[in-house]
Amino acid sequence: MIKSIVAVAQLVIALALIVLVLLQERSSGLSGVFGGSEGGFYATRRGLEKILFYTTIACVALFVVLSLTNLVI
Repeated sequence: MIKSIVAVAQLVIALALIVLVLLQERSSGLSGVFGGSEGGFYATRRGLEKILFYTTIACVALFVVLSLTNLVI
């Protein structure tokens, strides 16, 4: 019973993570991965972008906890 609840919660969090990652800003491109930047200035996250960023981190942490819980049960 508990294992199925954890599995369903994992599925819901995984779908939420997919949506949150797709909503993130993609303007930095692939050059941001290797340290390059087009604008040359430091931009801070503000407003909705900041909320999405922290919500994504929280969902990843929750997904890891649920995965470990599913492994132990």
